[in-house]
Amino acid sequence: MTTLFGIDRLLADPALRTPLQGKRVALLAHPASVTADLTHSLDALVAAGIDITAVFGPQHGVRGDLQDNMMESPDFTDPTYGMPVFSLYGEVRRPSGQSMHTFDVMLVDLQDLGCRIYTYVTTLLYILEAAAQHGKAVWVLDRPNPAGRPVEGTRLLLRWESFVGAGPMVMRHGLTMGEMGHWFIRHFGLDVDYRVIEMEGWDPKGPGFGWPTTRVWINPSPNAANLNMARAYAGTVMVEGATLSEGRGTTRPLELFGAPDIDARAVIAEMQRLAPEWLSGCKLRDIWFEPTFHKHMKQLNSGVHIHAEGAWYDHAAFRPWRVQALGFKAIRSLYPDYPIWRGKDFQYEYTDDVLAIDVINGGPGLREWVDDAGAAPGDLDALALPDEAGWREEIADLLIYK
Repeated sequence: MTTLFGIDRLLADPALRTPLQGKRVALLAHPASVTADLTHSLDALVAAGIDITAVFGPQHGVRGDLQDNMMESPDFTDPTYGMPVFSLYGEVRRPSGQSMHTFDVMLVDLQDLGCRIYTYVTTLLYILEAAAQHGKAVWVLDRPNPAGRPVEGTRLLLRWESFVGAGPMVMRHGLTMGEMGHWFIRHFGLDVDYRVIEMEGWDPKGPGFGWPTTRVWINPSPNAANLNMARAYAGTVMVEGATLSEGRGTTRPLELFGAPDIDARAVIAEMQRLAPEWLSGCKLRDIWFEPTFHKHMKQLNSGVHIHAEGAWYDHAAFRPWRVQALGFKAIRSLYPDYPIWRGKDFQYEYTDDVLAIDVINGGPGLREWVDDAGAAPGDLDALALPDEAGWREEIADLLIYK
């Protein structure tokens, strides 16, 4: 059965579009905002007669103009249609009052990765808050969570909110963007005209385990190159807070980790010794790689490639956050004085005087566990398991796709 995403249903059903008649409509989109036939949503909506008066772009831009992380995009005028394109990852992160006056209804058509740190989640919150303030409507044209329904990780702690941590959710949240909007509205008490154009035929337990096998993968950001990355990301994203390479500058970014001065085979063996039960559902392979840019560029790195694919993949068993945490723990065990963490001088997503690894995890707990030589795997479980159980209970009534 073909899965229809929110954009496909909106285009196919005139009744769904009826409330947009006579309204000025904005679109929040990126490169993966495409229809089933791979037409960009902006082009398809204009062709359908929707009065698109403004376009908004999240991190990496509407068309995917910027490769690296934390690179800002400017505002500009769309060269094809002439409407303004406002960047929500440039001079502002939140939409300005001026930009909010350019539309009545905003359509949000963003492919997410199912991870708290992926900035499109935070952008959705900022849009909802601005819409509540300015009396605008927000429709999410829903898309799959390619990481599926499993949840994992500790909750973001109070006062650790950032652009990569919108609220007290766990790292791998298990929600679609449409469902996440409902959580934001409830959690933050927002009074906003909100609607989800639901998918049709999305089965998070079916083939693909969240990503429909009938749909091709389009990078939602430049380094989200495939489904394996999407599955591993809730763990490998933590390497952005480490001195290790996460594979940026290679063809398999955020599926691996490594450095010139570690022995990946020894790291894998130590991971298997410390917590073999955390490695279920995937295959670890030692590799060599040379980034063309970013950390350890033009150096030969010894690395660990995480394969959450093929015959080794078990969707229910795979726990990427723990796999990556174990990778850090193995390096700390083998090389006690290794400088794993990037220092406070590295400003991660507009934060000051705080370690990037702590910003990513929404608190210091994971780093402290890695650095404590006496801490065992069960101690990290003791932090995470109650948070995971509590999150599952909290979101149970928000799940649109049973």
